[in-house]
Order: sequence, then structure tokens, then C-alpha cells
Amino acid sequence: MTIHRSFFKWATAAVLAAGALGAAATASAGASWSVNVGVPGIVVAPAPVYYSPAPVYYAPPPPVYYRPPAPVYYAPPPPVYYRPAPVYIQGGGYYRHGPRYYGPRPVYRY
Repeated sequence: MTIHRSFFKWATAAVLAAGALGAAATASAGASWSVNVGVPGIVVAPAPVYYSPAPVYYAPPPPVYYRPPAPVYYAPPPPVYYRPAPVYIQGGGYYRHGPRYYGPRPVYRY
């Protein structure tokens, strides 16, 4: 019986030592572990992955049309009309008394 008890003591001590080493390793790695009874098999799942949202497509904005500037038209200057110089005739003679003006009527604009 002594052999049988000492074997169980050594086995129990080995399991506890391995558990302590495993606990220290997982504690430093930042992972958690546990032993559960009644758990179906070992499940290996991939790490959580971030899925980016689907791209959103919008219709392009309508094109911008700029109206060309209106053409610049410079009208020619108005024609310049010169009226003839007035003619002064010195009077004299029987029917003419003083200077007379012969020419177009003067135009006065206010």
C-alpha cells in the first residue's frame, strides 16, 4: 500500500506542478483557460476578424456647365456731321443795311 499511495502522491504532485506551470504561462500570455466537465470535444475557432462594411456607390454628380460670356460688341462711334461755315456778307448799297447772315438756321439745344 505504501507504494500505491506514494505513486498517487507523486502523480498528484506532477499534475499540480504541470497545472501551475501552465497557469503561469497562460497568465503571462493574456489568455484564459478552464477545465469543464461535460463539454463536447475540443473546438478550434479562428480569431475574431473585422469585416469592413460594403462599399457604397453613389451616382456621380451632374456635370457643371458654364455659359460662355456674351460676346463683346463695340459699336462704331456715331458719324460726325459738320455744317458749313456761315457766310457773312457786308451790307451796302440801297437795300442792305448792315451785315447779313446767310446759311442754315442756328440750332440751339438746352
